Amino acid sequence: MRLRHADAIWSAHPLLAAGALHADGIDETADVRVRVEEYTSRARERLAGGSESQFPEVLAWRRAFARMGLRPTQYRCASESLLRRLRKEGTLPRIHPVVDLCNAISVAYAVPVAVLDADRITGPLLEVRPAHGDEEYTAFDGRTEHPAPGEVTYADSAGRAHARRWTSRQSGHSAVGDRTRRILVVTEALHDGAADTVARTLETIARELAAHWPVTPETALIDALDREFTLEESPQVS
Repeated sequence: MRLRHADAIWSAHPLLAAGALHADGIDETADVRVRVEEYTSRARERLAGGSESQFPEVLAWRRAFARMGLRPTQYRCASESLLRRLRKEGTLPRIHPVVDLCNAISVAYAVPVAVLDADRITGPLLEVRPAHGDEEYTAFDGRTEHPAPGEVTYADSAGRAHARRWTSRQSGHSAVGDRTRRILVVTEALHDGAADTVARTLETIARELAAHWPVTPETALIDALDREFTLEESPQVS
């Protein structure tokens, strides 16, 4: 299966930097609490100096959302939502060890990190692109939605949308659960210096996954020159 960003995304967001990771061998047994606390502590220290809404990484997403016609205070990128929750409540939700770890790394670097069950994505292509409007998106409560035409989503070859409003809301269909073994992780950024931040974020995720699970993560940086990431073909799941 291939992951790519459509030409329209690169044209509209020339500062975009992205990274992808694939790992096989994930389960729920790892104890990541110490590392989660370390990364969330880094985020708390930064939040002590000012609200997440002023972080350059977050401001870049706010500007992008505004250009797409979305109200930035109504629709927040995933990292801003997590940082906001951390600032207000002092902790992050506990979901699954790999999700908890990636959420903590996301707030530490202030960039969105999506973790998807790779076996719930239908290949051969997962593309970040403007929606046609007929894609099916499964909310976490089980309801089926259709992204608005032009809304940026992660769309697979079966026409299933795995995100709403780009980095705002992930699909329940490909969310990591107790049966997840293979994951696809995608991190994206739009601020000045995004490429360096994405590289460090991806390196950190790969290192932590290898330390907690018997996996050898496969990683790649995605940019305007090298636009695709190929991972081992997954079973076709409808």
